[in-house]
Amino acid sequence: MEHDNLIACHECDTLFQKPHLTGRRLVARCPRCGATLYHAVSRRLDIISAMTLAALFTFIIAQAYPILELDANGITSQTTLFGALVALWNEDMQIVAVMVFCATTLFPLTELVALLYVLIPLRSGYVPAGFNQVLRAIQFVRPWGMIEVFMLGVLITIVKMVSLARVIPEAALFAFGALTLMFAVVVTFDPRTLWDLADELNARRARPMPRTAADSAAAAVTANAAGQSATPNQG
Repeated sequence: MEHDNLIACHECDTLFQKPHLTGRRLVARCPRCGATLYHAVSRRLDIISAMTLAALFTFIIAQAYPILELDANGITSQTTLFGALVALWNEDMQIVAVMVFCATTLFPLTELVALLYVLIPLRSGYVPAGFNQVLRAIQFVRPWGMIEVFMLGVLITIVKMVSLARVIPEAALFAFGALTLMFAVVVTFDPRTLWDLADELNARRARPMPRTAADSAAAAVTANAAGQSATPNQG
């Protein structure tokens, strides 16, 4: 039995030969339980690449600009996400600060950078170094990115503070809102399907290139020269 190109269903653990998606067949399903195994990736690659790049720029804006401005009795204050993390740390809530930093900054940024690291080279026709390790890292950090939970918490805080102070939304709040929608699109993309594309690119590079007319002429000249040098001189 061939052990190459096998796939196991994540629902019923059935092991069978991995089907190849061609034509209009965009989804591979388990023949036993009907669970979705993977989607075709080639047609979505450009969309996901553009969305991931846009999400990265939006992420930078969300981190760099203030989230809210509070005006209470003529005293105004504003802070960025990093400033909020520093405040949590100074209030002896280091564990909460680290958790918020990982869920809103470290893990989302790692996923975006890692996706771009593999998507851009694959669109250019080659597999980047450390491809398998990067995909596994994406699968590891994805469940821990919680931008949408952070956004929900900010909105609840705004509603509760409206009666105490004048709350002015800043650029980072709108950036986080847009980032939440972008991540909703990015996380629908299964990075495991990139292994199919990588296998196709590796097989294409391993396939011998067709011989051109110039190559044939050069080979004929080399063969003639070798034949003449092998002919003994007659004295």
